Amino acid sequence: MKIEVYSPTIRRKEMDAVLTAMVEDKIGPGEQAKFLVQTAREKIRFDYCLALRSPVIALHLALQSLGLERGQGVVVSALSPFYYERVIRDLGLQPLYCDVPSSTACLTREAVEKALASRPEGVDPRCVVLHHTLGYAGDAAGIAALGLPVIEDCSHSYGTYIQPPGGEEPPRELAAGVSAGIAAGSAAKSALENPAESPDESPPAGVPTGSAGVFTILGLEERDMLTCGGGALLYACNRRDAAVLRNLETLPPEYGLPDMNAALAVVQFREAAKNISKRREIARLYTQSALRNRHKRFIQSDIDHNSYAFPLILETGVKDVKAYARKKDIAVENAFDNTLAGSGIVPPDQCPEAYSLSLRTVLFPLYPRLKISDAERIARLILTLP
Repeated sequence: MKIEVYSPTIRRKEMDAVLTAMVEDKIGPGEQAKFLVQTAREKIRFDYCLALRSPVIALHLALQSLGLERGQGVVVSALSPFYYERVIRDLGLQPLYCDVPSSTACLTREAVEKALASRPEGVDPRCVVLHHTLGYAGDAAGIAALGLPVIEDCSHSYGTYIQPPGGEEPPRELAAGVSAGIAAGSAAKSALENPAESPDESPPAGVPTGSAGVFTILGLEERDMLTCGGGALLYACNRRDAAVLRNLETLPPEYGLPDMNAALAVVQFREAAKNISKRREIARLYTQSALRNRHKRFIQSDIDHNSYAFPLILETGVKDVKAYARKKDIAVENAFDNTLAGSGIVPPDQCPEAYSLSLRTVLFPLYPRLKISDAERIARLILTLP
C-alpha cells in the first residue's frame, strides 16, 4: 500500500467524541465549542479566544480588528498560504511580499525591513502576518520590535518553542502580549509534554509561538498540526488585545465552529503531547538518513521544533526524486505548492529565494499514525535518494 505524505491522526477517541456530539440535539456552534476554548486555554494560556469555521474567517477578522484602512499594506512571507492574498485583497488592503532565507524558510526582521524599504510609493504598511511555515518559527521578537502589529499564524507550529540563547531572558521588545505568553510558556509546555503534572510546577522552558502577536491564528484544517476537519481558533494573549476580540463575541452563528468539529479538536489537544512525541521520534530517524545524503535541511538551532513535517531541499530534480519514491510506493510532495510563491502569485524576481525553495523543497510522510516499519522504509528511501 502506498504511504501518503499526510494522514490526519484520527483515532478511536476522536471518532467517539464526534459520534457523541452527533447524537446531541444541537450539532452547530454550542457547548462543545465553548469546551474547546476552555481546553485550548489550559494549554495555550490566552486571555480570550473565538472558535471559528475556518482560518480564512480568522484572518479576515484579525485584520479587520486592527482597524486598517483601504490601501494600507500588510507584510507577508512569500511562503505564506496563498489564501492570504484573497483575504487581504478582499479587505481593500495591499500585500507586501517578503523573501525568506534559504536556510530557514522563515520570515526575518531583515526581510521585513527590506520589504518596507522597497514598498510601492503611497503604500503605508500597518501590520505583519507571520506564518510559521512547516512548523519552523519566524523571528517574532525581532519583527515585533519594528513597531508594527503582528498577527501570528501557528497552524503548523503548535508545540514549537523558541529557546532563549544561553538561558537569557527573551528580548524586551516583544509585542504587548508576549510578557504573559513567556510567563505561561513553560507552564503550557509542561501541560503539553507532561499532562499529569501541574503547570505551575514546571521550570521555564522557552517561549511558545503565538506569544508575540497581537492576535494569533491556530488553524484546525485537515493538514494543520491539530485538525478537526476544518476550523480555527483566533485568540489574544493579553487583556488589551482580548478586549478587541470580545467585541466580536456576537458574531452570527454561521461564523462559529460546529460542535462536531469542536468535539474532535478537544481530543486533538488532549492527545497532542503523545502525537508530537511520536513525530519527533520519526523525524530523528529521518534525520539520521538525511545526514548521509547530499540534500539540505532547514536549520534552526534555538527552536524546540514540533516536527510538523520533514522537508528536504533537493540538489537534484524533483521529478527524479518523485519517480524514485513512486517505485517504492512512497508519496513525495512539493512542500510549497499552496503558498504565495508556489502558486505563482508572487513574481519570481521579487522573492527569488522563496521561489527557488518552492521548486526544490519536498516533503516526506510524517505523521503519528505512521507504522515504525513504514517509517524505516521512508528512512531508507531518504538515505538512497538520487
